[in-house]
Amino acid sequence: MITYDDFKKIELKTVVIQNAQRVEGSEKLLQLNVVEGKTESGEVLTRQIIAGVGKQYDPELLVGKTIIIVANLEPRKLMGLESQGMLLAASNESEGPILLTTLSDIAPGSEIR
Repeated sequence: MITYDDFKKIELKTVVIQNAQRVEGSEKLLQLNVVEGKTESGEVLTRQIIAGVGKQYDPELLVGKTIIIVANLEPRKLMGLESQGMLLAASNESEGPILLTTLSDIAPGSEIR
């Protein structure tokens, strides 16, 4: 069990997948470039996420999809590429990973509460 205060430390946000491609040399890793919002001056904020969903999803079909990420996770290198967050997905013994998304369109960077 974690406390509510511990849970509040996790920054969950919506992002829109701008570009997706397979990571060379891996069957399951995809390199996702996502939009997480805009600055006050209108500059688009992006980040790269490396995710193990390549067996379940064709990269081209992910472009434009809104997904949910953990935005404040420490960056990690996977196959030499830096992942700047973690997407959320559901799975069980026979299915998955299935990306978590929203029922309606919502702006990138929207906070999950």
